[in-house]
Amino acid sequence: MTERQQHRRRQGAGVAAGLLCVCLAGSGCAESGAAVDDSRGRDAVEEVQRAADALVGARSSKARTSMEMATGGTRVTIRGEGVYDFRRRVGRLKVLLPQDPAGAIAHRPIMELLAPGALYMKNRGAGVPADKWVRVDTRSLSDGNLVTGGATDPFAAAEVLRGARTATYVGKNEVAGTPVRHYRGTADLGAAAQDASDGNKEALAAAAKGFATDQVPFDVYLDDAGRIRKVRHRFSFVNGQQSDAVAVASTTLLYDFGAPVDVRLPDGDDIFAGKIAEE
Repeated sequence: MTERQQHRRRQGAGVAAGLLCVCLAGSGCAESGAAVDDSRGRDAVEEVQRAADALVGARSSKARTSMEMATGGTRVTIRGEGVYDFRRRVGRLKVLLPQDPAGAIAHRPIMELLAPGALYMKNRGAGVPADKWVRVDTRSLSDGNLVTGGATDPFAAAEVLRGARTATYVGKNEVAGTPVRHYRGTADLGAAAQDASDGNKEALAAAAKGFATDQVPFDVYLDDAGRIRKVRHRFSFVNGQQSDAVAVASTTLLYDFGAPVDVRLPDGDDIFAGKIAEE
């Protein structure tokens, strides 16, 4: 790896971490069991572990994300919306940071492009020109970009479930009018990394080492085709600015399967190579 590439990798990791720390550093963000068989005779753990494969079969979907963090008595919510192609492992999200206490928007929406091993951000601020992207190597992030980008990559969220070690069938429910089966359990990030696709393997392995614990409680809602309609993970994250872990709940909603996805990753000339200002 050249010195320039090493600089970009270190710089990108710092930029991504800064996105989450915008809220966690108190910068004015507002509040905003054992496996059992279900009624259809399916083993709960295996059903949950297969959910990522079901998404690949669905090709693509639209997505909504929500990330809630509690720190210092303040609850912060970051929301995202976009599309994702589960076969190409690429997606696009518009991420909205919270309002400040006066109700003003502290930051413009951040555009994120998701790709295997990489996160691209536009409108990042911190001295980055408005027409430039910042590239982050997600394998360099201690959380595997499950938290830092302010939105969990939809396929990474699904692949966390490959590490399910316990799952209980809770019952039938509905998500946006679609009948679903609700499962609750715990996933092991290290085990998930072993079974994940090449694009997420290293990132999930980094998360297994970087989080306060590699055990991730989850609630997932699967439709009749075994596809995820909603999944909620609860992470324990140490952001480097405080000794106590931050409780992070990440929710991903998937809908409109088969939706067209047109994601074009930036050319090298469109990626910012300058110095990122401190926030």
